[in-house]
Amino acid sequence: MDYRERAGAARDLMLHFADATGLWPARDEPRRYLWTDAFAVCNFLSLYRHYDEQRYLDLTLLLVEQVHRTLGRHRPDDIRSGWISGLDEVDGAQHPTAGGLRIGKKLPERSIRQHHDPQLEWERDGQYLHYLTKWMHALCCIGAATGETHYAVWAGELAEAAWRGFSAGGGRRLVWKASIDLSRPLVTSMGHHDPLDGYLTCRELRERLTLAGAEVPGMALALSGFEALCTDRDWTTPDPLGLGGLLFDAARLAQIAGSAPSAEDIALLRDLLQNTHAGLSIWMADSPLGRPAAYRLAFRELGLSIGLNALPVIRRNAVPWLSSAIGAGIEPSLRALEKSHSLVDVIENLWLKPESAAAASWREHDDINSVMLATSLAPDGFLNLS
Repeated sequence: MDYRERAGAARDLMLHFADATGLWPARDEPRRYLWTDAFAVCNFLSLYRHYDEQRYLDLTLLLVEQVHRTLGRHRPDDIRSGWISGLDEVDGAQHPTAGGLRIGKKLPERSIRQHHDPQLEWERDGQYLHYLTKWMHALCCIGAATGETHYAVWAGELAEAAWRGFSAGGGRRLVWKASIDLSRPLVTSMGHHDPLDGYLTCRELRERLTLAGAEVPGMALALSGFEALCTDRDWTTPDPLGLGGLLFDAARLAQIAGSAPSAEDIALLRDLLQNTHAGLSIWMADSPLGRPAAYRLAFRELGLSIGLNALPVIRRNAVPWLSSAIGAGIEPSLRALEKSHSLVDVIENLWLKPESAAAASWREHDDINSVMLATSLAPDGFLNLS
């Protein structure tokens, strides 16, 4: 497909998503889910840039309002009510991210008295750090598109809440999942890439706040805390969604550091690309793309295709880095990954087929699958920071 056809397919997917989840026509109780909605924000911005139609910007802003009014507040089935930050109605509306944002799972969070069931925990509400970082990125993208300062401030306040709620052991580790009000951990293990996501998101936020001429006092502590947790880590993973996330982070790093990267930035980009290539080789060794659609999870594969679409962004921004001694390790890994870019077509073409969308593995995750397929087809709004 050419760019116009890809944008058209992305548009159809996003309009289906808007109708299915109660975004537009708006419903009193829309179906909001933070991870999916973060990608959706960026997709509507992509459509707005491509078609130059006000309705796509209107959908973007309406989605932000719905997310904050839904996931920034306690669940309807909770004995608590109001903003999860504990702020009153007026202050809560002005600072909707100050207490974090719920995941949006169907089941309520596990109470203090309930036994921890690892399988059931996947279906329970709470907060995930890696969902919060995606929403911070989405808010930064809206701030860049509209020039409005408050989106960057909301993102900064969310970063502050995230570090406060997820750091444990005096800042020596992070928890994987926290309660809705961020008062206690629900899963104490640390997500493999959570420190990296936190660090690079805070770097992105700092740039956006500087451009907006704004400041969030707690940002510096969050940035330094996440950065300290990134030291001497191997980010290699065989998970396609995680691999795509590494390439997304690499693209952000290349754009943030620009033409004057530090030695640490160059070394981190080198490590991200080397670790991604190693993990991709492990994943591909099992021939996962030869399996029937019914035995595959579209959103995980689409995470990889979104990341592979970031390779031109990395190449374009990292050219000045390659001449340094530290940067010598970037080019071989980048070139090797670029040879795998054809996987994007393989993944997208499968999930664009009507029979694939009819599989139970797609229908059970229709919202996230539709939105991430749209992101892969029209990735500029998600991948480009400016």
